[in-house]
Amino acid sequence: MLSHYLKTSIEDIENLIELTQKDILDIKEAKHEAVFKRTKIKSDLVKSFENKKSMLDNELIKLVKKSNNKPLEDILDKSQKEMLECMKERLSQLKQKNKEYARFVVTVSEFYNSLLDSVFPRDLDGYQKINHKPASLLKIRA
Repeated sequence: MLSHYLKTSIEDIENLIELTQKDILDIKEAKHEAVFKRTKIKSDLVKSFENKKSMLDNELIKLVKKSNNKPLEDILDKSQKEMLECMKERLSQLKQKNKEYARFVVTVSEFYNSLLDSVFPRDLDGYQKINHKPASLLKIRA
């Protein structure tokens, strides 16, 4: 069962990496709808991974208890050790992809916020920005 949880967890991580890479490519091309459509899929994958990770943790705890608290490296077979190492590497790759994606998200967000602020300026209350003032060029007089 442990090997199954490891294998499926790695698959979830690889799918998240692939989807995040697609998000990066789409955000560069301003294909925001494609990014938004993948949000639910990625969220479901994260939940799936978290569940599998929890089951994996439980299996590891059971193994350690059954073996009278021997270290994991003595309990696991070679393929399980390799899968754990692979999972660690994939998580590291996902972290890097998410950092890269976050930089693009912040940049796009800042662009749209500055655009909004130039059209609808906001009042400042100290460091806090409060509601947008009506834009002078958009005032309508009846």
